[in-house]
Amino acid sequence: MRRIIIDTDCGSDDAVALMMALKSKKIHIEAITTVCGNVPVELATKNTLMTIEVVNKQQPPVYVGAANPLMRKLVTAGNVHGEDGMGDLDLIHPTISEEHGYAVDAILKVVNGHPNEVEIVALGPVTNIALAILKDPKIMQKVKHIYSMGTAGFGRGNASPVAEYNVFVDAEAYDIMLKSGIPITIIGFDVCLGDAALNSEDMDMLLASEKKEAIFAVECNRSLFQFNLKQSGGHFVDLPDAIAMGVALWPDILLESVSCFCHTCIMDPFTYGQVIINDKQLCSIQDAHWNKKGNATLCKKIDTKAFKSKLFQVLTN
Repeated sequence: MRRIIIDTDCGSDDAVALMMALKSKKIHIEAITTVCGNVPVELATKNTLMTIEVVNKQQPPVYVGAANPLMRKLVTAGNVHGEDGMGDLDLIHPTISEEHGYAVDAILKVVNGHPNEVEIVALGPVTNIALAILKDPKIMQKVKHIYSMGTAGFGRGNASPVAEYNVFVDAEAYDIMLKSGIPITIIGFDVCLGDAALNSEDMDMLLASEKKEAIFAVECNRSLFQFNLKQSGGHFVDLPDAIAMGVALWPDILLESVSCFCHTCIMDPFTYGQVIINDKQLCSIQDAHWNKKGNATLCKKIDTKAFKSKLFQVLTN
């Protein structure tokens, strides 16, 4: 049985990812750690607890983590996911509570207790992971793998023209993670659009199932649906965190990936949060600075039909 820690800034797409993991019979969730991002960490914690209650399967301990990025003020995404992160529909009334103790300490304890077995699925800014690396890098070298929803991949950013939101919130933390030497798979925003997103027909089907989890998944993403409609005129909900979880849970949906050297931009305000990705394709100039071995595996293509099929099965059964 695989041992998993999920680190989340639980907004609406995180909730779908959590449901996928909570209903899986092939993993054991050792802990869920919450972090500031889409919403302040207190709301991320409540949203996580509510999602656990809705699914009513695994009951992993939840630990509260970083309330602020390492060096910057928090930039939330209330305009995208709603001020409560879950559509502002009064869905969040958890009756269970988080554990005592700090998320960073919980990560280190779990990893040290199961060396080279624990995989971390990072669905938000990686502040907790960076703090764990800073606090005890030797223990964190025992992490088996990190799956990170982050970067724009080979596409355009969604927080700025070049930066994806999770990295933009705390690029210093992402820099620390990329330099840690821990095996990392990155699921960029570029593979989460197009056919990978839920369309109106998909959401109607989920609502028609009358399954509690399916209805919750659609309702909590109402703000995201309205945001996309306003921004692009499209009737869709993109679920980057669910896709990242899908890659972690269902390796067969990953059709193409590449080892890359990735560098996080943290100095220039115009490029802050950009992750420059060198996939070793031939360039006219390849100096020693960029001629480095890969520090992450980048997902380039997923099987969107297989992803949706598996997701719908999870939500409606």
